[in-house]
Amino acid sequence: MKFEDPFKRREFLKGVGVATAASSLQLNVVAQESSVPTSLAGQRFSTDLSLTINDQQKQVSIDSRTTLLDLLRENEGLTGTKKGCDHGACGACTVHIDGKRVLSCLTLAATLEGAAVTTIEGVSSGESLHPMQEAFLRCDAFQCGYCTPGQIMSAIACIDEGHASGGAEETREWMSGNLCRCSAYPNILAAVRQVAGVIAVADPAERAIAISLQEVPS
Repeated sequence: MKFEDPFKRREFLKGVGVATAASSLQLNVVAQESSVPTSLAGQRFSTDLSLTINDQQKQVSIDSRTTLLDLLRENEGLTGTKKGCDHGACGACTVHIDGKRVLSCLTLAATLEGAAVTTIEGVSSGESLHPMQEAFLRCDAFQCGYCTPGQIMSAIACIDEGHASGGAEETREWMSGNLCRCSAYPNILAAVRQVAGVIAVADPAERAIAISLQEVPS
C-alpha cells in the first residue's frame, strides 16, 4: 500500500491557503478602489474660514484636513506654537480657543469658524510681557525653551480655570499635560504659583547656596 508524503501534502495545503488569502485581499482592494469615483481620487477639498487670531480678523482658504497647528505655523507664520509630538501627548502646541486651552495639533482648523484663537505671540501687550512670561524669566523656568510657549499658554489657562490657587499638587496635576524634557518643573511650578499669588514673588535661585570645591566636606 502506498502512503502520501505528509510533508508534501502539508506544503501543498499551505500554498493553497496563501494563494486564497492573497486573492481575497486583491479582490477587496479592487472593490474599494472601484467604489471611489474617479473624479474624487486624490482630490483636495478647500475650506474658506473666518476666524480671529490674536485679535486680528483672518479670512483663509485651507485644505479641509489642515490642523490649527499647521494653519498657525505654515499659513500665518506664527511659529511660537511648537510642533512636538503631533499626537497631543506633549502640550508644546497649546493655544487658547475662546479662552480655553486646546492642543492645536489635534484641532481641525475647519471647525473653528468664528472662533477667537490666542497664541503665545498674542499674550503680551506691545513691549510689555504678560505676567506669566515675566515669571518664567524671573524663575528661570526653561532651559532649551522648546516647550516654553505651550507651558506659558497652559499656565495662564490653569490660573483662569482656578486650578493654581490651591496646593502645589493641584497645580502640578493641571499642568501635567505639558512635558518638559529638560525637567524644569520645579521652576515652572514656582512661576505659576507666583502669578497666581499663592507664593511670594521671588527668584528661586536666591535660595541657592554656592560653595567652592574647597568647602566641600571630604
